[in-house]
This record gives sequence, structure tokens and C-alpha cells, in this order.
Amino acid sequence: MLWTMMGLLLLLFIIQIALIVIIEHRRPHKVIAWTIIQFLFPLIGILLYFFIAKNYSSRPQSTSTSLERIKTDLLVYCRKRAGEESLYESTRHQKRLLALLQNIPSAPITVRNETIVYPDGAHAFEAMLEAMSAAKDHIHIEFYIVRDDHIGTRFQQLMIRKAKEGVKVRLLYDGIGSHQLDEKYLKQLHDAGIETGCFSPPWSAFIDKRLNYRNHRKILVIDGKICFFGGLNIGDEYLGKDSNLGFWRDTHLSVKGDAVLWLQYTFATDWFFVKGAALTGTNYFPMFDTPGKEVVQIIKSGPDGHRVTLLEVFFSCIASARERIYIETPYFIPDPSILMALKTAAASGIDVRIIIPENSDSKFVQWATLSFVQELLEAGVHIFQYGKGFIHAKVMIADNLACCGTANMDMRSFYDQFEVHAVFFDPKTVERFEEDFLRDLQASSEILLAEFRKRREIQKIKESVARALSSLF
Repeated sequence: MLWTMMGLLLLLFIIQIALIVIIEHRRPHKVIAWTIIQFLFPLIGILLYFFIAKNYSSRPQSTSTSLERIKTDLLVYCRKRAGEESLYESTRHQKRLLALLQNIPSAPITVRNETIVYPDGAHAFEAMLEAMSAAKDHIHIEFYIVRDDHIGTRFQQLMIRKAKEGVKVRLLYDGIGSHQLDEKYLKQLHDAGIETGCFSPPWSAFIDKRLNYRNHRKILVIDGKICFFGGLNIGDEYLGKDSNLGFWRDTHLSVKGDAVLWLQYTFATDWFFVKGAALTGTNYFPMFDTPGKEVVQIIKSGPDGHRVTLLEVFFSCIASARERIYIETPYFIPDPSILMALKTAAASGIDVRIIIPENSDSKFVQWATLSFVQELLEAGVHIFQYGKGFIHAKVMIADNLACCGTANMDMRSFYDQFEVHAVFFDPKTVERFEEDFLRDLQASSEILLAEFRKRREIQKIKESVARALSSLF
């Protein structure tokens, strides 16, 4: 009887593993992680998989016919404007990359923009609050994290004041990222007539098997004319007030011009997903000329798509580079294709430099990040640890273009999170990213291969375990 029971349990275990292998055959990193979970927790593991790892893109998605019409009109408008300009002079040698960028669905390259790069929360928050104060029609706010702290209260009180002035204010926040947000905070917004929406509240997301898929976007759109986006959430730690992390180095951006239309469209699609209401008025999508001539492409990505868009973009930027690849990211857990592209680029003589945090807000993620360091160093990649505080900037420079936005260089951003990123073509903007990167290098120490090889065995074990499970966290 005992042997029969053991045989049945073994059979059940094999079936569980086979099921995961079949379902996740296109994502081997998931197979490895969930197989380990099954070994550690044979019965609980399959339940966790069922409720957390359900493939998001396999589900039918609700769409708005009116938003689809808006998207079609915007595509026609932006492509016509782009046809009037002479584009990409500095990147014409990257023909394959440009072909990919031009063929990303619903992400046209826009040509009449003005951008500002903010290197920290202090400057970015003041610019956001100042722009909100000048709002006349609407304010759309979407963040992964909203906190009820000092800076969160400043945003709250300004939202309330503008709502009382007749400005339409809408706030979206993520159910996991903002799980600590106090109901009193939201009630005060509701009492002022502000609409709020929670993206996938934890309990309903668990029941609907979407708990692992989070909205990581950070967008602030004002009157459809100016937008802020990038790495910052709304919280005091982004001002360097976390005693454990200290100074918070981040990159946030503002943009005016045609690119705002696509950031607004991103907010509108998320608002429809959460609230079921389509924002389609011409006041939300004003088409107007700006004096700016910068070329910017807004790329929204998420698990609801059928392409791994950001992975394609990052890989193509790395593979097409001829001279340099500069990356700074708080979480570096690359897809195997990105890892191979970086190693190949460095081995072929391209200047590849990566800045990661010395002090991280997640030990587990830091161990996973360090697990990739030795093989990259051996290939000729230069890796630096930022020591001034915590680096949260998400920037990549590949020759004469730059990418920046909400996405980290990790598999969660590639596969499981809703992100919004941008590609910048203008030489002055790319130069600004480069200046910030080189300044960060001065505050960083290089990891040397000979020294790194001497790390303790227990550290290597931590790194190996974290790497195997990193795609789940």
C-alpha cells in the first residue's frame, strides 16, 4: 500500500512537471524556476503555478472600438508628420534596428517633440507639481507606487485643489505596488470628485490568476500637451529619504509634442481596462505644433501583447551597436538572448559598460544580478557598482540613440509587467543621457574579475538560487 501511494505521488509529480514544461515551452527560464518550486513544495507548488503563472496573453482582451478609432487616427497623423521630416541621420547605419522600430505595432516614430531629462526626484517632482498647477482641462496620473507620505500628500492636495477648480483629475495605481496606500488618502480624493482606479487589486488578481502581472508604468499627462514618465514613483524614498538606501539616483523625463499623444493613449487603454470607460475626446488628444524637432518613439509593452516588444528593441540595439553600449539599471536579470548579445558585443571590441547598484532595495535581486557578472567580465564587459546611494535609472545608450522609461533590464519587465519606454534619436538628448552616465561612473567602482572570482562559496550558492528563481520575483 505504501509503495502504491508513493508511486501515485511520483506520477502526480511527473505530471505536474510535464504540464509546466508543455505550457511554458517558449519560456525555459520559467520552466526552471517552477520546476524548483515543485521540488520544494510538491503539492503547494502546482497551486501557486495555477494562480500566479497563468499565461496572460492567452486570454481574450476587452477592447474599446472608440479607442481603436483614436489609435488609427493617431497612426495616420504621426506617420504623415514623420514623412515630412528628414529622420535618423545619426543612425542610418543601423538599418536593421530602424526597420524593427518602424514596424512595432502602435508605436510610430514621432518627430516634433521637446524633451527634458531630470536626474533625480527633487527636480522631477517640482517640475511635475508646477505643470499640474497650470492644468486647465485634465490631469491623468498613473503610477506603480503611490504612498501616503510627504510627497504623496503634496500630490494629493494639489489634485484636490485642481479638481475644485474644475480640472478633471484621474488617478491609476497598481494594486500590489500601492498595497499600503491608505483608504483615507483615496477617500479625500473621491470627496473632491477625483476618479481613481486600482489596476488588478491583489485579491481579485489572485482569483483571476493575474497576480504576477503588474502595471509598472509611471505616467503623468497634463491637458494632453505635456507628459512626464520614467523611473520615479510617488514616495519619499525617491527623494533620498530612505535611511537604508540614501541618495536615490533616477532618470525621469518630460516631453511636449506628438509623443504625448501615445503616452495619453497608453493611459487611456489602462483606464479602460480598469474602469471600462473610454477617454476619446479631442481635448485628450490635441494635435498641435510645437517648436521642438526631436525624434521620439513611445513603446508600450505588456503581457497582453503577442510580441515581447521591449526584449526585441533592447536586443536589436545591442546587436546593431558598432562603438558603444552603456546600460544603467537597478535590476539586471537579462534574458539569455540579451546576455549573449552583450557578451558577443564586448568580445568583438565594442565598449560595453553596465552600472548596477552596490546597495540594492532587494537582496534577492542583487544576488541574481551578481550571478551574471563573472561570465560578462570574462567576455570583456565592464561592470560598475554605483556607490553614492541607490541607482534606479533605466537607461541604455547604443551608439547614437538612447532608450529610457519604466522598464528594467530584467525578465519581469520583458515578459510580465506593463511598461512604457521611449527611444530617443536627438543627439542633444542622447548626449544628456551620456553626461549623466559618465557622472554616475565617477560615483561607481569597477568590479574586477580577479577579485570577483574570490567571493565565498556561500555567496555563489545564493547567486545560483536567486538566478534560478529570479523570473518569478
